[in-house]
Amino acid sequence: MKPFSTLRSTLAGALLAVAALLAAPAADAQTAYEAPLPAEINTAPDLCSHVPCAEVLPGADSFSERMGRPAYVEAYSTAGGERKLIGYVFLSTDIVDIPAYSGKPVITLIGMDAKGIITGTKILRHSEPILLLGIPESVLTKFVNQYLGKFVGDRIEIGTSRKDEGYIGLDAITGATVTVIAQNQVVMRSGVAIARQVGILKVEPKPAIRFAAVDERLSWDQLVKEGSVRRLTVKPEQLGMPRAPEPYIDMFFGYLNTPSVGKSVLGESGYNSLMSRLKENEHAIFIISNGSDSFKGSGFVRGGIYDRVQVGQDMDAYTFRDLDYLPLWGVQAPGAPAYKESAIFIIRDPGFAAAFPWNLVFLGNKLDRETGHRDFVSFDSEYWVQARYMEGGRPKVVKPEAPWVRVWKMRSVEIVLFSILLVGVGAVYAMRDRLTRMSTRKNKWPVDGFKYAAWIVSIFFVGFYLMAQPSITQVLTWFHALLFQWKWELFLTDPFIFLFWIFIIVTVFLWGRGLFCGWLCPFGSLSELLYKIGSKIGLKRFQFMLPMKWHNRLKWVKYFVFFGLLAVSVLSMGLAEKLAEVEPFKTTFLVGLFSRSWPYTLFAAGLLGLSIFTERPFCKYLCPLGAALAMPSTFRWFGLKRKQECDSCKACAVGCGSLAIDDKGRIDHRECMLCLDCMVMYTDEHACPPLAQERKRRTKAGVALTPIGADGYYIPIKPVASAAPKA
Repeated sequence: MKPFSTLRSTLAGALLAVAALLAAPAADAQTAYEAPLPAEINTAPDLCSHVPCAEVLPGADSFSERMGRPAYVEAYSTAGGERKLIGYVFLSTDIVDIPAYSGKPVITLIGMDAKGIITGTKILRHSEPILLLGIPESVLTKFVNQYLGKFVGDRIEIGTSRKDEGYIGLDAITGATVTVIAQNQVVMRSGVAIARQVGILKVEPKPAIRFAAVDERLSWDQLVKEGSVRRLTVKPEQLGMPRAPEPYIDMFFGYLNTPSVGKSVLGESGYNSLMSRLKENEHAIFIISNGSDSFKGSGFVRGGIYDRVQVGQDMDAYTFRDLDYLPLWGVQAPGAPAYKESAIFIIRDPGFAAAFPWNLVFLGNKLDRETGHRDFVSFDSEYWVQARYMEGGRPKVVKPEAPWVRVWKMRSVEIVLFSILLVGVGAVYAMRDRLTRMSTRKNKWPVDGFKYAAWIVSIFFVGFYLMAQPSITQVLTWFHALLFQWKWELFLTDPFIFLFWIFIIVTVFLWGRGLFCGWLCPFGSLSELLYKIGSKIGLKRFQFMLPMKWHNRLKWVKYFVFFGLLAVSVLSMGLAEKLAEVEPFKTTFLVGLFSRSWPYTLFAAGLLGLSIFTERPFCKYLCPLGAALAMPSTFRWFGLKRKQECDSCKACAVGCGSLAIDDKGRIDHRECMLCLDCMVMYTDEHACPPLAQERKRRTKAGVALTPIGADGYYIPIKPVASAAPKA
């Protein structure tokens, strides 16, 4: 009982460490993580009464009210009784809505002087879990401070500078690449948008659209199919509301200046009437809409702005006032759907170029169900006049790459190496029958050589270098994405985790969770490697396994941890992310044992220290990720082989470090780490009792030893009748 009492006292210490761990976030809490912001921050004319504008524009002593579209405030300095404009302050979410790794934007206050030089940045609110419980928030502050003194028109990117191509590089944050790439877009796109609006940056004029001689009448289905009518749908759950059968807003829209489109939608006379009202370089779009809300907005007043919809093109946003609105009396295209409301809007700004792509943007007010905070979010759908309607076709447009595409390109070499690792391990395990037949109980190197190599690569390359340790937080994130809003971009931003999960899902349903947990999980590999090292350096006499009756009780703890985290995440994803620190992965690989407060270090180090004396204690009893993968392992396609005698023979069970073989000889694939020790014994004629008995019997009887078949037995010798003599 001594080993068990040792484990019991160790687990008690671990529980105390967990208690301290859960308290630690309160002490280490960063002011900007899910920071409560005043509801007026998005709408109040006096922005600077709610945010510290003076901090991002030193020297300013007074500020205007919000102005412009997108909004900004002017900053003034008073000297000698004279008030002088010295710059501008703007809120990132007034301009762009770029999600970071969490799927939510990092709300940033930005200052810029009158020459377009960034004078200050301040993170007001973020939802990045890695900056809550991993990387200090000061590191993000240090990152955004790199923009100070830089011109908003500069070409700035994450990584090393490319002076020959005119790019200025910024140092990234290790472990938060997605966050900093998104933040770079936030700062630069916001700065450029305001600089263009106030005249610091000049907008290069684009050629006007020239229509080809195409004059057709199209049905509604034809217009939609060719892309001349586009659709933008926003569901209630995308705005933090309960799911509903009816969309929140469901809009069809199109560009009416195109003769074939305008005449198909408005009819000949309606189109001619509209064109006669438009001046040179004016453009008309139409919108029809269904849904539970209005795209016009219930708060619209005469002389005001339609604040729910706008048109975006590059860095520019075009809004509509009451004088830009015309009624749409009907849609003439055959097959057009019924609709609740409609409008024709006129774009009068000469900077708009109809020959180039543009987006219809719907602005919504999203409720954060956890905090009750509301944020303005935007949803958009791209429109581009069809090539056949323009002389010479569409102009060439180079679109900026999505953040996840840039990440994949930046890490292309590592991605290839990581993919080779995953495919290689899968291929090796697929040859397990051949490898186990080459091995014996006394010489398992044909199997263990590959397995130990996978552990070492997993620990140092995958864990410490790539920091690609899968976690229960990803399972929770996917669960919520399925419930509320699935975005591929959110999962593609970390290529190694994305590829790892493809591997995990495929192999779990092929062979069970053991190939990932037993061969490639960085923490699991480190844990078992410590156990193996311990046995080689003279600690074998202190190593132990729990009695099966206690193992069968404690193995359910990880399932309670998993379902507990899942339940908490429904109420508060932020709290679930904090509680997910029950996984020591972040402390071990991402941040470092000695770079965090003592509860995290004590917890992770305690589990690793315990691993020297008992095999994989965290994997067996605490790991919520293991629990999540264990359940679908029940439905694996292939299992490990068993013989009839396995229900009474205990040879394999005695040596099973995972304690996955019960007293009936059955293998619990939810607990099995696929070490293949039992499969080595399965074909070892000296170690497997049924085979050993048959070997001895045949040897004594002078019968030949035939090869061992797929069923684990010697191939039987069957007498063959001699051929009858020929007459």
